[in-house]
Amino acid sequence: MSTKVKKIKAYLGFGKTPDADLIKVLEAVLKGMTNNSTYSTPPVALADFKSAIDSFSVLVTDALDGGKKVISAKKKQREAVVKMVTLLGHYVEVACNDDVAAFNTSGFTVVSTVRTPAQPLSGAKISWVDRGANSGQVLVRIAPITGAVSYELRYGLVGNGGAPPATWTTLPLAGTKTVTLNNLTPGASYAFQVRGLGKLGYSDWSDSVTFICA
Repeated sequence: MSTKVKKIKAYLGFGKTPDADLIKVLEAVLKGMTNNSTYSTPPVALADFKSAIDSFSVLVTDALDGGKKVISAKKKQREAVVKMVTLLGHYVEVACNDDVAAFNTSGFTVVSTVRTPAQPLSGAKISWVDRGANSGQVLVRIAPITGAVSYELRYGLVGNGGAPPATWTTLPLAGTKTVTLNNLTPGASYAFQVRGLGKLGYSDWSDSVTFICA
């Protein structure tokens, strides 16, 4: 029974990579491929690649002053070096013959094919609670939770001696924008909690934040 070899793919998604980080990637590829017998016939001459990197690096520094012409030139040169490194990346994918060790000498980063399983949400938290513009009005802001697709906020009157609320009012929330709660009892103490909804269900309720309504 034969084992199917997984095709190695180079990471080439540089569209949103910051300029400084892109330069590091380009230099790593140049270093990895220079005098590398596995990649002896690159589609881009490495001398031209080095020259393009050097020009891009200079323009990145010059563009810090904000001049329109140099920013435009930097953008154009960035497109040129990204095109070059993309061609080199596809060449490396073929030339490495799906040998990970050989691929790793190129300076490129392999695209992971391992899917990270969904994790339970954690870290639900009330960012802050404050009085609103009107009496009986309270403003609540919740902290974002990585992986949450929506949230639930609940609040209720604090019982005697600081006991948890006997009943809660629950509000579904699509995001983490400030929530305005109206018609609360002035002078009464309320507890507030939040939880997030992710792929595996709801997180635990956050610790309570108490606040006296004005």
